[in-house]
Amino acid sequence: MGLRPYVLNVAILAVVFILSIAIGAVFIPPLTQIRMLLAHIPGLTVVQNWPETFNTIVYDIRLPHAVLILLAGSALACSGAAYQGLFRNPLADPYLIGVASGAGLAAVIAMTVHWPQTWLGLYAVPGMAFVGALLTVFIVYALARTGRAAPTPTLILAGVAVSSFATSLTSFLMLRSSAELRRALAYQLGGALLPGWEPVLAMLPYFLIGVTVLVLSGFTLNVLQFGDEQAQQMGLAVERRKLIIILAASLTTAAAVAFAGIIGFIGLVVPHVIRILWGADYRQIMVLSILAGGSALLVADIVARTVLAPQVLPVGIITALVGAPFFLWVLRRAKSAGSW
Repeated sequence: MGLRPYVLNVAILAVVFILSIAIGAVFIPPLTQIRMLLAHIPGLTVVQNWPETFNTIVYDIRLPHAVLILLAGSALACSGAAYQGLFRNPLADPYLIGVASGAGLAAVIAMTVHWPQTWLGLYAVPGMAFVGALLTVFIVYALARTGRAAPTPTLILAGVAVSSFATSLTSFLMLRSSAELRRALAYQLGGALLPGWEPVLAMLPYFLIGVTVLVLSGFTLNVLQFGDEQAQQMGLAVERRKLIIILAASLTTAAAVAFAGIIGFIGLVVPHVIRILWGADYRQIMVLSILAGGSALLVADIVARTVLAPQVLPVGIITALVGAPFFLWVLRRAKSAGSW
């Protein structure tokens, strides 16, 4: 395969990232963006012939927004690829074992509290969402565990049960707290993006830790495709490796959900497309999913910001409009192939 898929995906990501910064109420030409970036490199002299407002728009608004979207898309796609490999199911996604429902419940609980106008109030909702997502995963894993193992079917069933319970509580709280209904609904649809660089810096450590572990787990995921018993015979510590992958994927997904809201289908669609285009080697799927996931969510964000401009749609609506038909196509393809 060589470097071709990596170079192609990096090029696509670069183009989409530049377009994301360029498009808005004020169009900022890509060449102007490049000159603005070059102006910050020590030793280079660049004549500033652009309005001063461009600096504020790019560095304080659009650039951090684009970076946050990129990180969220990469995190969801990477963790989605990990879950699909772990469960050996192309329909698995990052929310399969309750990350989204736990984060949504915790976020809505946080929204019902009147927080002070400080950094604590600013990060109360994403912080609670992050804790809720991880706590849900631990509960699901504890319920599914039998002895030292957590069988995959039991893990999925426990995730469905806990997710349904958390979703019911979330709906109840949303009905009881009508004042925060709009904000809670925006979070559920992926419209909870915080402005500025602080959310990016807060999300980055968890993103880097989770993604690094998942990328290094590519060989393990390849071995797990032969089944748990065969992998055990090949010398793989199956349960320990599965737990590491679940924790890393959940950490990565929780970070994305906490700071970007619940965005569906990126973690389902992107890894599946990568697998179709470039093969089933998870050492490559993980890296390519990171690149393609960022590109896909950036494109969805551009559409969300422009289709009804000046109104901005929650990006989750766009991903659902594209992802739901794709999900049905994957389902039909799997049935036709006789895999079920």
